[in-house]
Formats: sequence, structure tokens, C-alpha cells
Amino acid sequence: MNEQVKKDIISLIENSRDAVVCSVDENGFPNAKAMFRRKNDGMRAIWFSSNRSAIHTQQWINNSKASVYFCNSEDISSLLLIGHMRVYTDNETKQLYWEQGDEEYYVLGPTDPDYCMLCFTAENGVYMSQKKNLFNIDDKMGAVTYKYDKGWCPE
Repeated sequence: MNEQVKKDIISLIENSRDAVVCSVDENGFPNAKAMFRRKNDGMRAIWFSSNRSAIHTQQWINNSKASVYFCNSEDISSLLLIGHMRVYTDNETKQLYWEQGDEEYYVLGPTDPDYCMLCFTAENGVYMSQKKNLFNIDDKMGAVTYKYDKGWCPE
């Protein structure tokens, strides 16, 4: 993948507040939901906050397979990432990603038992702009493999 395409992909992610995120239900069907992107590390790791009691969260606990879709309707570019979603319920991770305004949804604060963080780790994807770009997330792209350290997704 050339460097300009990589920059365009990361720009699309970072300029998108929302993403469509899919889980897999117990019958093997995809379930889509719009979610706010909390933070990302390039295209490799994308964080979201959620309710532990949410249907999607429960589906990811049972089956970590997931996809994340970003799009820009102005320049007709889109990105589909396929990978795994991990659910974090530990207080250290929740406090690390807590933001002002979250108390509107989680009244007990960052230790609210219904508050959790979701970390999507991409394995491959498809980027559509002027032409189709298929890619795998690997060291050839300059992606970094992270170990769990103060909030980054484990390998």
C-alpha cells in the first residue's frame, strides 16, 4: 500500500466521529450499530465505549468477530475493516478513556458496572476511493503490534 493511500485511510478514520460497527448474533447473522469512535491508533486499533448490558456487547463477549465501516459521502470514500472486538470492564481501562459528559450515560462514573470499553483490532480491510484497495494489517504497512499497556489492545 502506498503512503498516500495509508494517510487517506487514517484521515478518513480520524475525521469520522461515527462508525457502523457489526457484531455476529447467535444465529450467525450480522448486527449493525452506529457508534462513536472514542480513539484510534491508525487503522489497527479503534476504541469505542458502550454499555456492558448492550446486546452488541454481549454478542462480542460470545463471539469477538466484528467489522467497522467508515464513510465520507462528500468524496465517496469508504473503509471496511474486519477483525475482532474485545470488551474491557476493568476500572483502569475505563478510567483511561473516561471523558467529560460520559456521566450523562453512566451516572456512577467510570466505575459504573454497566460502562465498558470496546477495542476493535483490525486484521484486513477494503478501502474504496477512486479505486479499490484491498489490504492486510501487517508490519509491511508499518503497523505496530501492541501489547496491553495502559489501554492499548493486546495482540
